[in-house]
Amino acid sequence: MDPNQNDYHISFFKPTTVQAKLNRNLAIKLILVWAVAIFGFQYLLKVIEKPTPEVAYTNYEKVWENILSENASTEQMQIFAHTSLSVLGKGFCKPNEKEALNNAVSWVSYQLADSSQKEQLLIKTKEFENLKTEITSISDPQYIELKNSLSELGSNILGLQSNDPRTKIVSLELVSSEMELFKAENKELIPAIMSTYLIHNQSFLTDFKFLGFPFHYFYTAVFLLVLFVFLCWLYCVRIDKMYLRLDIEE
Repeated sequence: MDPNQNDYHISFFKPTTVQAKLNRNLAIKLILVWAVAIFGFQYLLKVIEKPTPEVAYTNYEKVWENILSENASTEQMQIFAHTSLSVLGKGFCKPNEKEALNNAVSWVSYQLADSSQKEQLLIKTKEFENLKTEITSISDPQYIELKNSLSELGSNILGLQSNDPRTKIVSLELVSSEMELFKAENKELIPAIMSTYLIHNQSFLTDFKFLGFPFHYFYTAVFLLVLFVFLCWLYCVRIDKMYLRLDIEE
């Protein structure tokens, strides 16, 4: 066999036949279209996005200075607790962030409680903490009863309406050992926590709805999949035409 013959040598980057070169060029073009569709859109989102705070963050900003100086009114302390619960309800806080927010909710609850409520709050919170270490299932009747009772007490103190979804997590966020003092290290963490979880980058591409979906979601979850299938189909059609033009039969 001729040692210089390379009919069986296949390289995408160094094609040796006209067919291979055309195939490579077509593949590169379609890959570039796909890359621009994905990364170009993500870049566009980054360019036009603007930090947009949730209503909860705006409310937090209005009361935070008074919370720090301990001159906050009952309503302002309730707003702060509501905001802290809103962040906790997102369910993905880091351990140190969760500890700081639990301290905030527990401290506000204890500060707003009257003398009889303080005693009940401490007793029920400690009972619930102990029960959580003993039960094997959250469907335990005693667990459910105590959880609901503590949630009702905490919600009344914090001024949460019965239909507010945050009432469901109040009992889970109260910590008996965190009630009497809002720790300095936790106060320092709060501003960063609030801005991280309550300020989001938004633009007209995220606010605009298309077929009932936010446009950026529709684009990435639906359109890009359709585009991928279309590019695969286009590749097959173009390859078939190329084979016909080159008189290649498979």
